[in-house]
Amino acid sequence: MFANDHMGSLVPIHGTDPILGPWNHSAFIPVPLNASAPSLTPKTYLEVANARAAVAALDSLARQLPDPTLLRRIALNREAQSTSALEGTYVPLAEVLVSGDDAPPKSDRREVLNYVRMASFAFSEIQEGRPLTPSLLCDLQSILVTGTKDEGIETGIIRESQVAVGRRSDAPAGALPVHAARFIPAPGGPVLAANVLDLTDWMRSDHAEVLDPIVSAAMAHYQFETLHPFHDGNGRIGRLLIILQMFMHGVLSEPTLTVSPWFEARRVEYYDRLLQVSCDGDWDGFVGFFARGITDSAKLTQREMLELIKVQENMKETVRASRLRADTALQMVDFAVANVSFTVRQASEGLGVSYPRANGLAQQLIELDILAETKLEGSPTRRFYAPQVLRALVP
Repeated sequence: MFANDHMGSLVPIHGTDPILGPWNHSAFIPVPLNASAPSLTPKTYLEVANARAAVAALDSLARQLPDPTLLRRIALNREAQSTSALEGTYVPLAEVLVSGDDAPPKSDRREVLNYVRMASFAFSEIQEGRPLTPSLLCDLQSILVTGTKDEGIETGIIRESQVAVGRRSDAPAGALPVHAARFIPAPGGPVLAANVLDLTDWMRSDHAEVLDPIVSAAMAHYQFETLHPFHDGNGRIGRLLIILQMFMHGVLSEPTLTVSPWFEARRVEYYDRLLQVSCDGDWDGFVGFFARGITDSAKLTQREMLELIKVQENMKETVRASRLRADTALQMVDFAVANVSFTVRQASEGLGVSYPRANGLAQQLIELDILAETKLEGSPTRRFYAPQVLRALVP
């Protein structure tokens, strides 16, 4: 399968299965990325240009908002739902959007909510000047698996064990996982750790003079997924890094882009395109596919953002036409857009008002049909959400 030896090398690996006994196989280690552009066709360069324009249009719209951070949490919730679905954890988007930190810790919601916490932490750390390093990646992985079935399995460290990715459709029944896998990434240990360090150094560097940022993001995404540096969470962290890299280099001033829904809808082609880079050096096919995903994702995110802005203004008009005159009522509307689901305590802290005042505002907005009340199964806490916002996000 690995016809292009310029992309990396196969190294022998071995182990012992407790039932089937000793086994031998090979693992793939990709060569480090360099600053030169891969060979791309004119059609792919056009796809890249379209992606760059779509991202610029999305970012321009975000910059026009009075508070560009307003829609960040919504974007993260949508990304969390889709990226977790790609990894086999499906929770309906509407359920994700109205969930909170008080969700039962053993539920599937925990993995989705962990993604939101991880992404929020990542963007906050980068904004505060922390560099992208293996240490930061390890912190992100630790947040992602906390409270899940994978916590404790090499949590928060570059893996030292060997892993196998996926299963081939033609794999015989009863085959060892390592022999049935679609792909065997690099062995764990010092070589893998050094390759991850090379990647984070490369991602921090500015390659704008020789590489379009969309191409840089595609190359870094391939490298991360191929290295597969963690025992669990590589797919979700890798797709977060697409947005984080654009944010880090100023391509996105606010991380509103959501990419996983597009890749989720094309998961088979997505995995095949990644593998073909390793096997055949097909950068052109992967970069073109990746750029189309960024274009479509940016356009969809822009349409959703415009719809949310429209919903936000409609709800404010309802407030202005009522007997409510306090600015805090309008601020509560903004809070309900940014936080699709929230508690009175969260609204009190977010708006800087007393608990009774926040509770009173919530009840008044329920009377105006702006808010509605919900309660999660297994949670005693009342939560509020704006039905118009939910309908805009989940048609």
